[in-house]
Amino acid sequence: MFDLSGQVALVTGASRGIGEAAARSLAKYGAKVVLAARSAKDIDRIAAEIRESGAEAASVTCDVANYEDVQKAVQLCIDTFGGIDILVNNAGVIEPIARIEKSDPDAWGQVIDINVKGVYHGIRAVAPHMLKKGAGTIVNISSGAATGALEGWSQYCASKAAALSLTRCADKEFGDQGLRIVGLSPGTVATKMQVDIKASGINPVSQLDPSVHIPAEWVGEAISWLCTDAGDAYRGVDCSLRDEDVRQSVGLV
Repeated sequence: MFDLSGQVALVTGASRGIGEAAARSLAKYGAKVVLAARSAKDIDRIAAEIRESGAEAASVTCDVANYEDVQKAVQLCIDTFGGIDILVNNAGVIEPIARIEKSDPDAWGQVIDINVKGVYHGIRAVAPHMLKKGAGTIVNISSGAATGALEGWSQYCASKAAALSLTRCADKEFGDQGLRIVGLSPGTVATKMQVDIKASGINPVSQLDPSVHIPAEWVGEAISWLCTDAGDAYRGVDCSLRDEDVRQSVGLV
């Protein structure tokens, strides 16, 4: 069990998959959570279910590609729960999957807006508040694609490499001021993204049997674990959930 009592967490992309699992896990361990996503209906429902379980939760419509939206979400954390202690930069997309010569430049750029600018926007918005009190945890959801190229995923690989670099840069700038900035590379997870990857038929990941993908709940638990002192070992780097020692430490079976 992880004790996150009294902490306030903001989770982006919280309407489904890893984001939803993270919000539910953080709330289970005592955190007050704010769910942010573009889909108001879904995050309102999930937040209501979390409250019904006895935890505290709120929701806010947010497009992470828009800095003002992210600022608004951070301010909601402060106004509603009195602060911001944890940020989970989870919002991310992979579509449209396409080889470079067939890719649409505008659609390629939209992935960068969400997967790269969205991470930067989150860090930028919470950093002043966390630095002021000298404490805070930022978990950036990464991927093996950050360091490994895959056909059809130029937009995703490039964006996750950039996110990893942001983890490193933020740790270098804030690590000695009480902030913990870590990355989490979960491996393949049973989410809508894997359905899209399967449908593309491009590269070996699309050929994987769905049975090999881990449940999103495992990732949620790993995020909660990284928000404890255990996360200190992964400051400025990506923690891999493929690592059996990590899974054992989180308590996953």
